[in-house]
Parts: sequence; structure tokens; C-alpha cells
Amino acid sequence: SAPGPGRDKMAERLPAECLVNALLRTDPYLEQYKGELQRRYNNLKSLVKHIDANEGNLDKFSRGYESFGIHQQANGSIYCKEWAPGAKAVSLVGEFNDWNVFSHPYHRLAYGKWELYIAPEADGSSPVSHESKLKVVIEDQSGQRLYRISPWAHYVTCNESSPTYDWVHWDPPQRYVRRYPHPPRPRSLRIYEAHIGIASPEGKVATYKNFTNNMLRRIKNLGYNCIQLMAIMEHAYYASFGYQVTSFFAASSRFGTPDDLRELVDTAHSLGLVVLLDVVHSHASSNTADGLNHFDGTDSCFFHSPPRGTHSLWDSRLFNYSSWEVLRFLLSNLRWWVEEYYFDGFRFDGVTSMLYHHHGISTGFSGDYTEYFGLHVDEESLAYLCLSNHMLHSFYPDFISIAEDVSGMPTLCRPVMEGGIGFDYRLAMAIPDKWIQMLKELKDEDWNMGNIVHTLTNRRYSEKTIAYAESHDQALVGDKTLAFWLMDAEMYTNMSTLSPLTPVIDRGLQLHKMIRLITHTLGGEGYLNFIGNEFGHPEWLDFPRVGNNESYHYARRQFNLLDNKLLRYDLLNTFDKDMNNLEQTYGWLAAPPAYVSEKHEDNKVIAFERARVLFIFNFHHEKSFPDYRVGVDLPGKYKIVLDSDTELYGGHGRLNHDTEFFTESQEQNNRNNSLLVYIPSRTAIVLARDDPRS
Repeated sequence: SAPGPGRDKMAERLPAECLVNALLRTDPYLEQYKGELQRRYNNLKSLVKHIDANEGNLDKFSRGYESFGIHQQANGSIYCKEWAPGAKAVSLVGEFNDWNVFSHPYHRLAYGKWELYIAPEADGSSPVSHESKLKVVIEDQSGQRLYRISPWAHYVTCNESSPTYDWVHWDPPQRYVRRYPHPPRPRSLRIYEAHIGIASPEGKVATYKNFTNNMLRRIKNLGYNCIQLMAIMEHAYYASFGYQVTSFFAASSRFGTPDDLRELVDTAHSLGLVVLLDVVHSHASSNTADGLNHFDGTDSCFFHSPPRGTHSLWDSRLFNYSSWEVLRFLLSNLRWWVEEYYFDGFRFDGVTSMLYHHHGISTGFSGDYTEYFGLHVDEESLAYLCLSNHMLHSFYPDFISIAEDVSGMPTLCRPVMEGGIGFDYRLAMAIPDKWIQMLKELKDEDWNMGNIVHTLTNRRYSEKTIAYAESHDQALVGDKTLAFWLMDAEMYTNMSTLSPLTPVIDRGLQLHKMIRLITHTLGGEGYLNFIGNEFGHPEWLDFPRVGNNESYHYARRQFNLLDNKLLRYDLLNTFDKDMNNLEQTYGWLAAPPAYVSEKHEDNKVIAFERARVLFIFNFHHEKSFPDYRVGVDLPGKYKIVLDSDTELYGGHGRLNHDTEFFTESQEQNNRNNSLLVYIPSRTAIVLARDDPRS
């Protein structure tokens, strides 16, 4: 999209003073850190002013991809530009010049930049043809020649004969032409987290084309309105799940071409689905031959020198966010994925590692505010996150940004003008951990209702949260999916509808639905599901590696199980669809937090209201309640709108959906009205007022 009004001087769009008082009204406990919040805001404003003064404006500064890397000009010539401050000399080699290291040297510019012009061929054609291989040759200060991939490379590929990636010039004669605009930003965010490579039951790497043709309509029919794509930024090691990025501007070629990805996102938009990209700016792969590490022959360049520039647990490099050219590179990278691939938002990975000098390593977070302010906070990366969110929301008003942060940093999801960091949502990372811990360690009768409610509701007021019962993290090897924790080996033998419903499968089906529904309705302002878990995917996730003999057996999603209607997976899938569609009708994710009226430990009952809807959960493993009084705010007639015990979802069909529930003006659990309802064991019921005006 072309620059719009207000992109000229971004500093002018920021208030003269931090609007911190708006934040303090929400959280008075931040009063003692008011000066710190104001200082963070002033750091951001100063940074934007410097960019405006030295680069023209933030829009120009964040379009580095228009000049850096390799570009064909209108007259057929080639312009190349790199930043390699530690280099003694730079040249371009490739198939176009028979890998001659002397024929195409770069010219040194100021501030560590280098440029090269290559004249067109005699017939006006480009001297570097589409899909030809290239390398940047860096001569370091010792005279050694280093063959590197441009940090701005748009396409890199790998063949079976070598584990190292090649830089391939991507300049097709006909480019994909976008057909559909960005969909409107959803009020309620229902996210389908997906990995392109595993989105098939076949034991191989699946493709962008497969996802476009076979997954998008499936996701739409399930009632999700947002897709979050993992492992798109190119990563040499497939088993890294995409979190060891080697080429930041390249869409992973193992799934197809750049235009295949453009078509995927565009087709999703045609279905009204917004698409988020998993962005990894918290660290980079330590690879040198096909990564950013030692690009110019030094141990710094894009990163801090060790030890600050290395992550001890991830064996990766950490960016120097105070470097001018690193800022240009990272901000341009964000713009690139929006402008070139039409993404609607980002999920920023590893934000905890960015926020603190200790990176969260061997550090627990109790919620004490001293943990979030002080010298242990990395102010440089914090300023980068503020600047990123400010830029993205200013240039793209409907943009969605999500932070993966386990620390609970206050103001993470408040506007930068208030002294916040500017994200729209944070991930509720404690919720899936709680469910796994309960399933691992507790008998059903020992489940604590108050603890469940606390975990689901323990979030900062006015900072939106994405709730999820499980994501990719919980499915990785060493752990397993919720369904497999619940049903384990019996999933291999007793999931057929032709066989009797065993106690283990019965328990697993009922609790799988209840866990997901209470997380969806009580846990946040958005909801996330990882691909395949909607139908209770068995086992775990493990990518091909030496330790498993390079097997793809666990690096796939077995949609064949779902499509076999004689198996019970379809029952869970249908429940997931109806749960999402009900949210679309009532909009509880966009509503204020729920009012919890009951969390009864002996009865194992939880009841709450949200979006004028009454939710009742009976987690008791054997006890049903025929006339259970539940408090409710609004009087009137209520009807069942969702019932996890329906036979359609693998339940026992113990509830009559024709039943009408009339409130009585009898107070119950601090609610002015109440009604009597039959709650079968291990059942969740959703009641809504049978009133056209409600």
C-alpha cells in the first residue's frame, strides 16, 4: 500500500507528553514507576525524531528492502546494496559471471554500506536471470573470502546434496497479482495456529498449495476467523519449528515459491480470514554460511558481540537493537511481510527474551512490579518493540500484534502514548501449562475449581489476552496433545463408533470439550487452537531429525482420522465448530470479563456469565445434579444453545433441548435472579435468554 497521510513526520503524531495518567487510573500501583514509564515514552519519541531528522521519515527508513539486496531497474540494469561495516571488500558472484570474484566488486559508501551497478545486456535484458544462483563475497580484515547470502535475499533454496542454502535470484516474468483486500479486523479473534509443512496426513513436507486448496476452507468452516502461520521466515533447520531464522526476507522455499504464499494469503482474504505471521525478531540462527552470523566477518554486525550477543539456551545470536542499520533491517522486515505478502498482523515470538537482559533464563516471575522495572530491563529492545508497534498501527490501522511473553510485563498491551509497549494482545501462557499439570498430576476428584477459575481469569485489566488450552508447545516431543493425555493408547483401538464407548474414551471426549469451552469463554479476549487439536489429534509432534531417523511420522496432521466418519474425532470437530459459531453469535470474546458466580469445590461446578450468556460446567466425574440453582443477572426465559453432552458431540444426550428455564427472583451467589437446571456429570451447558431483544 502506498504511503498515506500522516507518514511524513511520525514524531509529530506522538503527544508532547506521555499520557501516563490514563494508565495510572487503570492501575494505581504503577504510580511509583510513573517516571520510568514517562522515560520509556521519551526514549521512543526521541528515536522517532532522530529517524525523521536523518532519514526523512519512518516510512522511508522502514523500506530498506527497496534498495538493499539486489534489484532490477526499469532499464534492465541491476542495483545491489549491502551493509557490511567490518568488510575490507565486497563482490557479487554467481552463475551470471561464472563465480568470478573479481568481475563485480562493490563500491564502498559511508557508514559501512556498499553498492554495485551492473549494466544491462546489449539487448536490454537483465544480466542476472530469474532463478540463477548468487553469493555475496566478503573479504574480511584478515584477507579471507567469505561466501555469504544477502541478508535481504527474497528466496533461498536447499537441495538434498547439501544442507546449506543457496541464494536464488527471484524475479519472475509474471508476478502474482493480488485480488482481494485485507478483511476487516475481527472484534473477536478466533485463531487457527498452523504450520504449513505438517498440514497433511502424508509423511512429507506439505506445501503452500496444499494449504490453500485443502486447509483454508476447512478452517473457515470451523468458525475461525484468523490464521496464524508458523515457520514462514526461512530456517535452515526444519526441526527448529521455524524459530532459528536464517533468511528474514525469504518465505520458506521448502513449502513452495513466494507467489504460492502470496496466493495462500490472498485466498484466505477472499474467505474473510485474516492472516498473522509468526515473527522471530528476538534472535537469529547462529549459522554463518546461510545466516546472518558473521556476515561481514566480525562477531557483531547485526548482533552484539558475545557474551551479550549470544543466547545461552537457544545457541543463537541476539540483535543489537541500538544499531541504526539493525533497526532499519528489522523495521523493514516487518513492512516487507505486510507490503509483499499482505499479512494482517504478527505474533512476536520470544518477547520475554527481548525485554530482559537475563532473557528469562533461570528467572521466575511472581508478579512483583520490581521484576518489570530496573536495570535488568533491556531498554534498547523495549524501545524497538514500542517503535515497531507504533509504526505498524500508524501505517496499518487494523493491524494486529500479539506478544508471546511469559513474564506478565505490565503495560505490554497498552498504547505507546500511555507509556505502554503497544501490543494488542498477549498470550495466556499459564493456561495450557495448568491443564497439562492437572492432567499429569491430579485425579479428577482432586481438581480445584477455584484454581481453574483463578488461572483463567488472572490477567491484567484492560490488556487483552489470547487464551488457549494447548498450542504447538504442548504437542512437542517430550509432551503430548491434551487428547493423548486424556485417552493415551486407547486412541489407537477404541475411537471407532462401531466399538463400545470405554470409560477412558468417554472421560477423554467429555473433558476435551469442557476444557476447550471453558478456556474459550473464560480465559481471554481471543482464542487460539493449534492445527489438528480441534478434533483431538493423538500423539505428539516431532520433526525429522537424526534422533528419530529423519522420520516424518509425527510431523504431520492426520486429517484422514477426521474424515473417517466411523471414528469419534468427527464428534470433537463438530463441537469445536459449533463452539466457534456460537461465539460469532454472542461475541463473548469481545465482551467484558465474565462474572463468576460459582466455583463449588465439592460439587465441582463452575458457573459464570459473559456477554449476557450463562455458562455452567459440572466437572464431577460421577455426580449429576437434577435441580441445581444457578444465579443469573438478567431475568427471563433461557434456552440451551450449546450442550457438550449432546450425542452429536459424543455425549450421552441427557438434556432435553426443548426445556425452557424461567428465572425466579431468588438471590443466588450475589445474583438477583436464579434458575434451576439439570447438570449431568462431566457436562458443560450454555444458556441464553430466549428474547429477540437480548
